[in-house]
Amino acid sequence: MITLQHMLTLSAVLFSLSVAGIFLNRKNVILLLMCIELMLLAVNFSFVSFSRFLGDLDGQVFVFFVLTVAAAESAIGLAILVVLFRERKSINVEDLDTLKG
Repeated sequence: MITLQHMLTLSAVLFSLSVAGIFLNRKNVILLLMCIELMLLAVNFSFVSFSRFLGDLDGQVFVFFVLTVAAAESAIGLAILVVLFRERKSINVEDLDTLKG
């Protein structure tokens, strides 16, 4: 039987993996965006877990709003990434620290 503790442990593991990925990798923008998406997935998993445990649908409805924001963030982030790659010929985070007006 899968309990709330099992689901929240899995959510915490996913969240900590994404935080570790953000702090350990500071070079690749695509991997940073993937870690942010994994972080949002972990939060959504905990929302669904609590929603199921409490027998209320509010957590599952809130997940749809979070997924909408995550999809918009991914689309805008990848669009910015494509523009930066066209201008600088690199997606390395260290090369993106200077701004030219």
